[in-house]
Order: sequence, then structure tokens, then C-alpha cells
Amino acid sequence: MKLFFISDIHGSIYYLEKALERFNIEKADYLVILGDALYHGPRNALPKDYNPKAVCELLNQYKDKIMAVRGNCDSEVDQMIINYPMMSDYSIILYNNKRLFLTHGHIFNKDNLPNLSENDVIIHGHTHVPVAEKLEKVFLINPGSISIPKENNPPSYGVLENDLFEIKDLDGVIFKQLYLQ
Repeated sequence: MKLFFISDIHGSIYYLEKALERFNIEKADYLVILGDALYHGPRNALPKDYNPKAVCELLNQYKDKIMAVRGNCDSEVDQMIINYPMMSDYSIILYNNKRLFLTHGHIFNKDNLPNLSENDVIIHGHTHVPVAEKLEKVFLINPGSISIPKENNPPSYGVLENDLFEIKDLDGVIFKQLYLQ
């Protein structure tokens, strides 16, 4: 199974289209959205081609392939027009004998880890900074932001297949990777 991770779309149809092009090229089985789909929030500048309505319409076309969690910029009103569940603060996927704890990052993160077992994985967005590291007993991953990257990083996404998590720019170039072993 191949999982494709994006976070922090923030209403940019331009970057969502680029990310979904990569999703199709990667031939991933599922699209995991780690929050902040439609709105940019008060701390962020408007991303390129800001169009939450178009983002919603495009994401709804992939509703059968999406697993999503709520970001700090997502609201109950968003769920009224999004055709897949996206209001949970976290979700858990069992993957190769480990738990993938999916969250946005504004509640659970490196400084506030959930209860996880050794070699489980927390995957979140929120900071807009790509991370792939092994902590003391768990793995910590952030695929970055597809539309408003920070700290001079490119717009990015993540792919998980065969216990290898790769973070790539929107041209598909790998710039971080981590084996979950």
C-alpha cells in the first residue's frame, strides 16, 4: 500500500492541482490530508490562486481515496461542503505492525506526543516545515506544506511505501527520507 501525504493546502487551487498531479504520477492508493485544507488563517499570507471553493470541489472528486484530520484553520462549516470526514483531531492507521498517528500538529506534536508504542509514527503538518526523524522511541514526520512552505523549504509532500517515508518537492525530487525500522 502506498500512502501520499499533504498538509496545509490553505485554499490554494494552484498547489493542490500540482500535488494531485504528483498523487496520480506516484500511483498512490490513498491521499492523507493532515489539515488546513481550505483557509489560510490569520498568520499566513494568501497563497497563490487562493480559491477555497475550487479546492473543495477538486478534493471532493477524490473523496473515496482521502483520509483527513482537522487542522487549526478547518471548521465545522468546512465539513458541510467537504464530502469526506475531516473533523477528527487525529486518526490512527495500522501499517506494517506499527501505528501511524495522523494529526495536524497544533495539539499533538514533538513537544506533546500522544501515547505511542516503540516504533510507532506521528505524522503531522502545521509548522509548514518538513521533518523526518527518529526520536527516542517513535518516528516523527512532517511532509511540510504544499502551498506556504517555511524556512526556505520548497512546497512538499510525503510518500510512504514499504516502510520508506520520502519527502519530495512538487517536481518529485526527494530531499528527505526515513526508514521506519
